[in-house]
Amino acid sequence: MKYLLWLLAPALGFLIAFGISSLDEEVKRSSQTKAPDASVRTLESVAALGKLTPLGEVRRLAAPSSSLGGTPRIAELLIKEGDYVSKGQVLALFDNRPQISADVEVVRARLKTLEIKIKVQKRQVSRYQEAAIQGAASLVLLDENQDKLVKLQGQREESLAELKGLKADLDNSALKTPIDGVILRISARVGERPGSEGVLEVGANQSMEALIEVYESDINRVEIGQSVLMTSENGGFAGILKGEVKRISPQVRQRRVLSTDPTGDADARIVEVRVILDPNSALLVKHLTGMKIIARFQKS
Repeated sequence: MKYLLWLLAPALGFLIAFGISSLDEEVKRSSQTKAPDASVRTLESVAALGKLTPLGEVRRLAAPSSSLGGTPRIAELLIKEGDYVSKGQVLALFDNRPQISADVEVVRARLKTLEIKIKVQKRQVSRYQEAAIQGAASLVLLDENQDKLVKLQGQREESLAELKGLKADLDNSALKTPIDGVILRISARVGERPGSEGVLEVGANQSMEALIEVYESDINRVEIGQSVLMTSENGGFAGILKGEVKRISPQVRQRRVLSTDPTGDADARIVEVRVILDPNSALLVKHLTGMKIIARFQKS
């Protein structure tokens, strides 16, 4: 029996070694075919709707108030929506302008008359002063003429103040743009009295940005500095715009930019993301304020 075990020992050792080796190979193959951990999967890029808007300030220009507390009617519009304008350029004229111009001329004529009267009265006062010194005129007459001179000078000061106010009103009767930019919207037309929305809006469009509405469920995949590619939702411009995320709103709110898809969720909750367009892209669409776009946030 011992002799038989001695003969079988080498064969048993070989079988044990072979089994262990096979088990190691199976473990290796199992580890190589194991599905990757879900936490390291690459996330898909985010797509969202938005609109183009000037990066600079947008000014809403109102009509001046009249002396009766109302606003004058628009007599003439010198621009149209989409026009480029320069700071100080006249955009519209109001119907109170002719009357103010006439009032200015009346006060100027009055001032000329007062200047002549003051000049004459000064000579009159000078003569009475000499006569009073020589005893040829009473001091009472001298005082009366001096009072008359003071009264004329006071009327001149009042007229000068009135002229200053009329000039300011005349300047306000012509609507001027305070900035360089583009006419975004005209809210009132010729013959109308501008309401609470003012006359028009002008935007400084030297640079452009996009306001993108990202669903709250996707905002965790958007970050500052992320690259963004944008296309027109309705074919308003050709090609692809490029930009970069500059600001992510801390507030979740209701959607404002609606999709053309009738089945879209108008009550969806979104986070507004501001994307600054690069200079070349901004140049292509600086006249397309308000146009809807589709933004695709590139994976980091």
